[in-house]
Amino acid sequence: MNKKELKRLVLEEIDKNKDKIIEAGRSIYKTPELGYKEVKSTKIASEFLKSLGVEVVDNIAVTGCMTSLNKDKNGPKIAVMGELDSVVCPDHKDANEIGNIHCCGHNIQVAGMLGCAVGIINSGVLKYLDGKIDFMAVPSEECIDLEFRKSLQEKNEIKYVGGKQELLYRGTLDDVDMAMMFHALNFEENKNCVIKSYTNGFVSKHATFIGRASHAGIAPHEGINALNMASLATNNINAQRETFKDEDRVRISTVINHGGDIVNVVPSKVTIEAMVRAATVDAMIDANEKVNRSLHAAAMALGGEVIIEDTIGYLPLDSDDSMDFIFKKNYVELVGGSEESIVDVIKTAGSTDFGDISQIIPCIHPWIGGVSGSLHTKDYYISDEELAYIIPAKAMAMTIIDLLGDDAKIAKDIVEKFKPTFTKESYLDFMDKNTNTYKYDYKK
Repeated sequence: MNKKELKRLVLEEIDKNKDKIIEAGRSIYKTPELGYKEVKSTKIASEFLKSLGVEVVDNIAVTGCMTSLNKDKNGPKIAVMGELDSVVCPDHKDANEIGNIHCCGHNIQVAGMLGCAVGIINSGVLKYLDGKIDFMAVPSEECIDLEFRKSLQEKNEIKYVGGKQELLYRGTLDDVDMAMMFHALNFEENKNCVIKSYTNGFVSKHATFIGRASHAGIAPHEGINALNMASLATNNINAQRETFKDEDRVRISTVINHGGDIVNVVPSKVTIEAMVRAATVDAMIDANEKVNRSLHAAAMALGGEVIIEDTIGYLPLDSDDSMDFIFKKNYVELVGGSEESIVDVIKTAGSTDFGDISQIIPCIHPWIGGVSGSLHTKDYYISDEELAYIIPAKAMAMTIIDLLGDDAKIAKDIVEKFKPTFTKESYLDFMDKNTNTYKYDYKK
């Protein structure tokens, strides 16, 4: 059976199950849960997959679930992912009692992944595909609620804050050759899809400046002012900004989250939270080293102490050109044959843990419309359920057929030509080596 016929069967099956797919997305929207807490959302996704007659593995990384298809085939394996976690936006009209709300559209991703699974499984096309497929509802993409995740790390329940990072660490993706997912985005009126996306990677930082307390009026000379160290550090960081290349899209954000205790005592302890973002792994490391020098120099100048805690966050996303091309062709076919609604490339300083996967295997991460208002804000809402839920499911299913049909020649070629930044082993080594604590003490 040729690819055109396989696609027709898949699209028909997705259309037959349109209401069920949309209802899954609505159900997850009504049960917003933060990362590694997505118990109800996981259950919705798991029960949906089980209803298709497939075996499901639950709690793949604390939460989350997956099913593996065509396990007896020898061809490449594709992972199709949808993210489970919500964000916090108490001002949104649909936020729950603790402020959780799906105003980043992750419920849409999961529904799209489930819709793709419906099409592939129920249509009977699997036997014509020369490769394997994992459908995965993955936890914890939003880098928030970090105290909870730190508690999981302390109990050795997770290694990493990002769900996809955790899946890499646990070996769940060891036999995956390529991956795909999509993300919702609000567009201008005449656009509804971005094909290729680049995002920044980032390093999270916590710096503690330790000085010496003294009476601010009677004996300030006896103190070491930790707030002055922090202020000098931020000025040092600002002085670095002209050293960053425009193409590296470096962003450095800082906030002093503890600036002292009372006004008549020289501050002895001040803390800074910071995030260093950049478009490439090398630029991340370079910018972070400059920030660390800035923090170190401030402590040295005032004769105090600084403790710098670095945690590698997510790595930059760089989607695969060949996979992008195939997805674009299928998307154009679905929306009527015109490319006028498509943006070919965006570059953003935002971040996603899907970037980590893209540094190891070929991936795609298109952005598709169907929502209005800015992501993560009270203005966000789903404006077109067909475009949000159904079109991505169809486009991903069609892309799978192109990749794995005809002896998976296209998929095999993409995998063979792909040049990874890391192997899994070198990735984990990089993450460990760049998650560090540094201490510099100049107090006498």
